[in-house]
Amino acid sequence: MPPPPPPRFTPAPTPCDAACVRARPRGDPDRRRVGAAAANGGTGAAETGRARDSRGGSTAAITDFLWDKRTGLAARTMPHSRRYRSSERSSRGSYHERYRSRKHKRRRTRSRSSSSERDRRHRREDSYHVRSRSYDDHSADRRAYDRRYCDSYRRNDYSRERGEAYYEPEYRHSYEYRRSRDREGSYRSCKSSRRKHRRRRRRSRSFSRSSSQRSRQSSRRAKSVEDDDEGHLIYRIGDWLQERYEIISTLGEGTFGRVVQCIDHRRGGARVALKIIKNVEKYKEAARLEINVLEKINEKDPENTNLCVRMFDWFDYHGHMCISFELLGLSTFDFLKDNNYLPYPIHQVRHMAFQVCQAVKFLHDNKLTHTDLKPENILFVNSDYELSYNLEKKRDERSVKSTAIRVVDFGSATFDHEHHSTIVSTRHYRAPEVILELGWSQPCDVWSIGCIIFEYYVGFTLFQTHDNREHLAMMERILGPIPSRMIRKTRKQKYFYHGRLDWDENTSAGRYVRENCKPLRRYLNSEAEDHHRLFDLIESMLEYEPSKRITLAEALKHPFFDMLEMEPSTKMWDSSRDISR
Repeated sequence: MPPPPPPRFTPAPTPCDAACVRARPRGDPDRRRVGAAAANGGTGAAETGRARDSRGGSTAAITDFLWDKRTGLAARTMPHSRRYRSSERSSRGSYHERYRSRKHKRRRTRSRSSSSERDRRHRREDSYHVRSRSYDDHSADRRAYDRRYCDSYRRNDYSRERGEAYYEPEYRHSYEYRRSRDREGSYRSCKSSRRKHRRRRRRSRSFSRSSSQRSRQSSRRAKSVEDDDEGHLIYRIGDWLQERYEIISTLGEGTFGRVVQCIDHRRGGARVALKIIKNVEKYKEAARLEINVLEKINEKDPENTNLCVRMFDWFDYHGHMCISFELLGLSTFDFLKDNNYLPYPIHQVRHMAFQVCQAVKFLHDNKLTHTDLKPENILFVNSDYELSYNLEKKRDERSVKSTAIRVVDFGSATFDHEHHSTIVSTRHYRAPEVILELGWSQPCDVWSIGCIIFEYYVGFTLFQTHDNREHLAMMERILGPIPSRMIRKTRKQKYFYHGRLDWDENTSAGRYVRENCKPLRRYLNSEAEDHHRLFDLIESMLEYEPSKRITLAEALKHPFFDMLEMEPSTKMWDSSRDISR
């Protein structure tokens, strides 16, 4: 009997065709195309396509997709969620399992057990105890430093994790590696663990105090050393620097940095002033120049008899130049300000003026110009005072007990052979040759001293201005006209017209100068001879021509200082006494 005719929508498969269909892999491209067509086609009743077995009567399912009776296309696939080529199907399993098996195959001989992980932790703890035992070998003061150092880290919420976070690239990598190892069950190789263990030991040693010298020389800054936006060192009371200086208070702040009071534990607990320069290159360079000048001063004056501040030590602390000085009192300006700008008595003016002249003369004798003399840079050795009540003015008035002073701030000091910058000195104490850019030398310091003595005497600044033209107008109002020779020689001809200062007295600035400035002698508080001698000295110091200006050697012999030997307060500025308290 002949076989039944094949379905209307497909030819009858031959045995060979059936074999070919049966052998066609599941991922065959033609079959995928049929499945795609089914996805786009209609739905309906479906039946399984069958072909006759190669042996005859029975039929076998040789396809794994359904046929749509209406369209003759594959309606949907059998419930296989995903199809793979035979090679993929044979290795389907789990991608992560295969990846881990490959890693295990690569590292099977070097895998580490959980017990070895515990051993690693024990070794890390042992290394900590070794460091703890070495702590007992330190001296007593060193142990005190270590305790304070660690306490400061605890106060800052310091932890081992935060400490390692400083080494950010290594730390982050090792942290992620540990997380991935715990998540995927991977293991480190012995070689890798030894390398990381050495790295960890190096980090642990960097926190020990025994390697402080090495860490200071390193360019990498410690985690605890931070600067603010202006470059100031951020510190706290109780912090230690160089295992020597314990910060106990802040004394002041300037454009250069800050000055703190410290206990110097290598000088028997003496109190010192530590000048911490900003981590800004121009200020650091100025500090290096100041250190050079101070070393020369110490070399020329080992007994500190010439009243310049004494430098004890200097060092570079993570980019901050630090200079250790003898501890002094308030500046002569700060004392004046705190005393409501009450002028100093004339006998105190005499003592202070003589000391300033003596100190700056020492600099001039050694071919050095200070260039930044002002009341802020002249400090009392001890600024203790006596308090009295003024019935007439109904206020308390201070009187400093000792007028011993020191000249400080040699950051702008210049040797004769060094380059002389065009502009020097603070505005109110700037000499006319500096304003007119005629060149300067030691006489510019004498001009500044004349302005300082005047300020001590009257309680306010002689030239209160911030403009060159106005400054010159004040000079002419107080001291008389500027010499024509200086006018002809200067490059600043914009300030002059037809050989005279170009100044309009009818402007607001002109009226200000006229109302607030007067000839020098009219500032006298008394007609006593002593006061006139003082103003004679000031006039000789405020001479326009630098060549005609009095020298400090001549100033020290001025009649104004003749009464020093007769005044009992002369002993107050004896420079031989020890002030490193």
